[in-house]
Amino acid sequence: MIHSLFLINPSGDIFLEKHWKSVVSRSVCDYFLEAKEKALEPEDVPPVIHTPHHYLISIYRDKLFFLSIIQTEVPPLFVIEFLHRIAEMIQDYFGECSETVVKDNMVMVYELLEEMLDNGFPLATESNILKEMIRPPTILRSVVNTLTGTSNVGDTLPTGQLSTIPWRRAGVKYTNNEAYFDVVEEIDAILDQSGTTVFAEIQGVVEACVKLSGMPDLTLSFMNPRLLDDVSFHPCVRYKRWESERVLSFIPPDGNFTLMTYHVNAQNLVAIPVYVKQSISFFESGSGGRLDVTVGPKQTMGKTVEGVMVTVHMPKTILSVNLTATQGSYIYDNGTKLLVWDIGKLNPQKLPNLRGSLSLQAGAPKPEENPSLNIDLKIQQLAISGLKVNRLDMFGEKYKPFKGVKYITKAGKFQVRT
Repeated sequence: MIHSLFLINPSGDIFLEKHWKSVVSRSVCDYFLEAKEKALEPEDVPPVIHTPHHYLISIYRDKLFFLSIIQTEVPPLFVIEFLHRIAEMIQDYFGECSETVVKDNMVMVYELLEEMLDNGFPLATESNILKEMIRPPTILRSVVNTLTGTSNVGDTLPTGQLSTIPWRRAGVKYTNNEAYFDVVEEIDAILDQSGTTVFAEIQGVVEACVKLSGMPDLTLSFMNPRLLDDVSFHPCVRYKRWESERVLSFIPPDGNFTLMTYHVNAQNLVAIPVYVKQSISFFESGSGGRLDVTVGPKQTMGKTVEGVMVTVHMPKTILSVNLTATQGSYIYDNGTKLLVWDIGKLNPQKLPNLRGSLSLQAGAPKPEENPSLNIDLKIQQLAISGLKVNRLDMFGEKYKPFKGVKYITKAGKFQVRT
């Protein structure tokens, strides 16, 4: 199925390659690099590229491209999901997924890839199984391995590998038993010049951190589960129970995992948390233009909007900008023509404003179209869809665990047209 894997940095350099069947020449990556050059943003590179002899399937994550080479036709989402598992495994083992971390732990990364895929087919992708086979790196373990000549590879087969619940290892014990859930929602939206919503959807994920002794059986219920569309679950969730009762029933993996992802597609259910009043105009003479942008909170249920940032890709004919910000600071990169206004927290009593003049290159024509604004934001303790966890019950164990739920709303691809 999967013949080879290449890890590529944003500059287009291949810094890791792994082949499971036959060695595939690096030259196959040229098709991918051509597509990368054509794309405006790294996220815009097509996830599936067809070449005369191969399919190239890739993801962009943590500023790295994970590129797999396929020689036969396979379901692309299957491969994409596996590539995400590789990125999550690196994050889980080493604390972050970056080029430096991979280079510093190259041997262990190769060991993990060897266990995760067998002859091109996914084998062990659960974190707890991998950690029993290949122990995570620690300073003490590294010193012992150096002195004794041993490795991080375990001697015995993991207990979960042959179990009916391979995602959980046996004999788990904790002094403090706790289960925490993060409901994280990203808003993807396009607003037109008047502020009317052209498109809006919410992509949500429920991240879990479960550290419970024994073999607990959990039940998580929501107050309003009917608003969720296109739900995807961790393999531990009993799907029939969800279909009949809209309740999540599962024996959880040990540690951190993604319990479920979901979409909210109905436009009337997607609340837009900010409004943007903007005016970008260019003079007919072509000598320059004016920019005026104001951002304010809207439909935030009383919560504070934080981390607000406005990004504008200016036309190539813009020579310089002379702006004044009433809140935060702005940076304009003349090379990339990128204007970034970092606002921070929104204060409803004093709305932040950025205004000033734009200078065009001498003799350059007036830009044909105005640039769009990309908005970034974060709201703590709010799920913008209105999703709320009702209760978490535990069966099969007698102790009482600590429980907690946190809600976060972020901007995904949030664009305002001018």
